[in-house]
Amino acid sequence: NSIEAVHESLDTVFGELRALQIPIEDPEITVQNIVTSADLGESLNLNAIAIGLGLEHIEYEPEQFPGLVYRLDEPEVVALLFGSGKVVVTGGTSADDAAAAVDVIVEELNGLGLLG
Repeated sequence: NSIEAVHESLDTVFGELRALQIPIEDPEITVQNIVTSADLGESLNLNAIAIGLGLEHIEYEPEQFPGLVYRLDEPEVVALLFGSGKVVVTGGTSADDAAAAVDVIVEELNGLGLLG
């Protein structure tokens, strides 16, 4: 659930492999994709959001997938918005990216009068 937990788990695995006399080099570990979720606390009208945000950054085909796919420019992440108000943010490299994405989404939805 955290970057620290990943490092601890890898240290444990590598320690056990070394105890078995298996030569293991310390790998370079980089965070490439963090997936986070948020709840906006209210239902969303995905049709209105798709129209309001414009089709250039939106993919919304409710017959194929129940969520709206929103590709943000800044931060450079992908957000999945669901009618329940749940949001999944993926593609960031830090929790700050996800928090910034949710802030941008809330600001844009408020600006369109689609939230609150």
